[in-house]
Amino acid sequence: MSSATAAAMRPSIQPEKSTPPRTERPLRPVTAPAPRRRPKLAYALIALGGAAAIAVAQIGLSLAITHDSFVLADLTSQQRELNLQTSALQDDLAGIASPQLLATKAADLGMVVAGSASYLRLSDAAILGANKEADGRSTIDPTGSGAVQNALLTDEEAAAAAQENVGDRAGGARGPDLPPPITDGLPSPTTR
Repeated sequence: MSSATAAAMRPSIQPEKSTPPRTERPLRPVTAPAPRRRPKLAYALIALGGAAAIAVAQIGLSLAITHDSFVLADLTSQQRELNLQTSALQDDLAGIASPQLLATKAADLGMVVAGSASYLRLSDAAILGANKEADGRSTIDPTGSGAVQNALLTDEEAAAAAQENVGDRAGGARGPDLPPPITDGLPSPTTR
C-alpha cells in the first residue's frame, strides 16, 4: 500500500470545537400593543404651509415670466414700427438730397452750368482758363424728357418743378452759341 492510500484510509481525528453557550431570551406573551403617539399638529401645519408657499412661489414666477413675454412682444412691435419710420425718413432724405431735386432747385434759383473752369494762381495772381462768366441760361433741363425720374420725390415737388421749367422754356430765348438742349435722352450720331 502506498502512503497516500494509507493516509486516505486512516480515520481523521479532528478536535471538537466548542460552541458558545446559547443565551435564550425569555419569551413572554404580548399583553397589549404599545401606545401610539399622536402626531403633533404643529408639524402638519408647517408641512402644509411649506407646500402652499412653494405653490404660491411657482404661480408668481409663472405670472412674472408671462408678463415679461408680453412686455418683450410689445417692445418688439415698437422696434419694428420705429424701424419702418426710420426707413421712411431715410427715403425722404434720399429724395430731398437727390440730384434731380437739387438740379431743379438750382435752376429755380437761376443757377446755370458754367463753361470751362477758371483757376487763380496764387504766386502771381494770374487767372488761368476761360475767364468768362456763364451765360444766362443753362442748356441742361433737369426735368426734361431725357431726365431720370426719381420715385422718392413727391408728386407735388416733381409737378411744381416741371411746371416752372415749362414756363421758362416758353418765355426764354436760346442764344446762338449754346449747344442744343438734351430733350430726348443722350445725343447719338445719326446713321443711314
